[in-house]
Amino acid sequence: MLKVIPLGGLGEVGMNTMVLEHAGERVLIDCGLMFPRGDQPGVDVVLPDFTWLKAAADSLKAIVLTHAHEDHIGALQWLLREVNVPVYGTGFTLAMARHRLTEAGITGDLREMAPRSQFKVGESFTIEPLRVSHSVPDAVGLMVKTPVATAIHTGDFKLDGMPIDGELTDLERMGELGEEGVSVLLSDSTNSEVPGWTGSERVVKETFERLFGNIKGRIVIAMFGSHLHRVRHAIELARQFGRRVLLLGRSLQRNVELAQSVGILEQYKDVLVPFEAAAMIPGSQLLILCTGAQAEPRAALQMMLNPEPGPLRLEPTDTVILSSRTIPGNESGVSGLINRLLARGVRVITATQEPGIHVSGHASRDEQRRVLEVVKPKHFVPIHGELRHLHGHLALAKEVGLKDDQLFLAADGDVIGFDESGARTMGRVPAGRHLMRREGVAPVSEAALQERRYLAESGLVIAVVVLQLGSGRILNGPVLQPQALQGDELAALPLATENARTVLNQLSEAMRCDDARVREEIVRGVRRVFKQLLGTRPTVVPIVVRLP
Repeated sequence: MLKVIPLGGLGEVGMNTMVLEHAGERVLIDCGLMFPRGDQPGVDVVLPDFTWLKAAADSLKAIVLTHAHEDHIGALQWLLREVNVPVYGTGFTLAMARHRLTEAGITGDLREMAPRSQFKVGESFTIEPLRVSHSVPDAVGLMVKTPVATAIHTGDFKLDGMPIDGELTDLERMGELGEEGVSVLLSDSTNSEVPGWTGSERVVKETFERLFGNIKGRIVIAMFGSHLHRVRHAIELARQFGRRVLLLGRSLQRNVELAQSVGILEQYKDVLVPFEAAAMIPGSQLLILCTGAQAEPRAALQMMLNPEPGPLRLEPTDTVILSSRTIPGNESGVSGLINRLLARGVRVITATQEPGIHVSGHASRDEQRRVLEVVKPKHFVPIHGELRHLHGHLALAKEVGLKDDQLFLAADGDVIGFDESGARTMGRVPAGRHLMRREGVAPVSEAALQERRYLAESGLVIAVVVLQLGSGRILNGPVLQPQALQGDELAALPLATENARTVLNQLSEAMRCDDARVREEIVRGVRRVFKQLLGTRPTVVPIVVRLP
């Protein structure tokens, strides 16, 4: 049978990773990460658990990437540290992957593939990339054919009828494959709750053109650093309106350079200017494209909000266009960003005021319906999305005419088999997630995460006491140094200091020669005050110093 085994991306937005298996051979479609929630301090990225996959590493014959977003390629460096396997992708996707691997000190076997050009993987798989429109260039879906079943995996897609790069989603080829017979369609569910059709990126270009014509001062467009279609038409509009362009933000600059290196973007030598020259250009002649629309703390837009005078400091004559959707969980940060911009006197344009400044890269319901109608799959598995997105896509498939026994709601780790006789669930494999630092190798443990959450909630007090070596006489302290305390907590520190000193003085000198006992009494003395006065229990770190 052809087995479909998602390891990530079903039940969450991100971490898209799926295994296809036949006759003891496996292909991994995408290898993505997810970004942490706000309650995961000290965690940079969330990875799929690859333990099951690595346990039979010899069976993995290839990794095939659909496009260059982090939620599809970001986990590669962790997997390739331990598994040596070819990685297939289109030109730009491989350029992005190569850059990430090089940063991590990893050399991968990267092999370029092209739409409508089939290639073999192992003895079991014939794979054909299918061009799709998305918010990043060079994106594809995949046809995966085995002797017993054929699958179409859409990747992330939309049906943009007028894409900026002219690359339409290849519905024609999907229809041809549908006529030949598709055992299972695995299709992007991200926008399954959004009615109608997703707007074309041309809408954004037209909106920018109208806005540019009415803005006299400096224009700043904050966007996702990977949205190179938007970068292209923003630069072309700047040329049309006589503006020079500064690219601000490391990820944006890197992505543009990589796109230029593979011929997706022209060099724009007549338009792009370096940072040093931008400050000398009148505001009416400058467009700044930058990162930071999600209120990321270290992004370029935050740098421009620096209160200190600087060459690119935002001024009341500037207009900032936030050209992105707010990622769920970032609402508070983005709201705060807008307020800070307004407090600076800057004019802010958001999608609430001007819906055309951003369109999604994902298909809405009518586009998803169209793919189902064209492919006419025997079975359907919705992928890429939270549970509500998957349910919405299943309901749409029923509207198209698929029956309950043709539909599968899968979760990470589920195994579903397909062959000429039909389809069935086949149990589960171990699946989960690892919380990681960006540069880390070992995961952040749940115990460590719980401690970090506790520190974030309770605050920290460092208590230092200096004792004489041998006698236990107190030479200095305890001195309390607060971290992340405020208001009433800070006001309680003098009493906590006095109480810690009292409990130490009540110990005999012999007891004060025991460092463990001294630390225990300091913690007890400090916490007692906080609990009695405020009902809180800060983390207390006692430090005992012994001097001759």
